[in-house]
Amino acid sequence: MEMSKITTKYQATVPADIRAALGLSAGDSLAWEVEDGEVRVRKAEPVDLAFAAAVSATLDEWMSDADEEAYRDL
Repeated sequence: MEMSKITTKYQATVPADIRAALGLSAGDSLAWEVEDGEVRVRKAEPVDLAFAAAVSATLDEWMSDADEEAYRDL
């Protein structure tokens, strides 16, 4: 088991053995999945990045002051 600490900026170093196993290089993106209290991390593939870009373009419609007021207490 590899371990690392989270900094005050909520950043963590990916251990060398994990970077090698995933084929990670500086600048690569990671995809995170949470299921039943466990987290899976994998190297993000181009299709993951394209999906994230497409979804993020639609998020602005949910960022109005009216939305903030309506959903603040949820």
